[in-house]
Amino acid sequence: MEFSTITNGILTFIDTWEQQLIDLPVDKISNRRNNQNRTIKQILGHLIDSAANNHQRMIRLQCTAKLEFPDYQQHNDLWISLQDYENADWFILIQLWKYYNLHMIQVIKSVDMSKLDNSWQSFDGTTVTLRQMIEGYLGHIELHFSEIQELIDEYK
Repeated sequence: MEFSTITNGILTFIDTWEQQLIDLPVDKISNRRNNQNRTIKQILGHLIDSAANNHQRMIRLQCTAKLEFPDYQQHNDLWISLQDYENADWFILIQLWKYYNLHMIQVIKSVDMSKLDNSWQSFDGTTVTLRQMIEGYLGHIELHFSEIQELIDEYK
């Protein structure tokens, strides 16, 4: 499997982080903010949004060679605000993140390898292939979990 490192990496994040997230005290998930002014709850919500958007892209790019998608990247904070992640049930957010990413593993494992060069245009006109999207997905998770870890460690 060409993307086994990515799917195994996603699974490792789920296995490593699920219980750690569940065990976090309320003050850590809601009060501490990163340099983008996001709490841990909001960062996890953003990762759910990322899974949802990338899911759509990965599936649709296997149906059509070239696509345009609405701009999500420039509106991350609006998405976070509109969904009110800060007031959402923490356990439900964790489970939604977990199960959406378990599904993303299935999507990646099932991708039609002949469609990997299908592409879409990002908000700034950059062409992004299905391959690039899959290859970048784990890095995005890593980036945001490093932010979560920094917020956890902030007041140790």
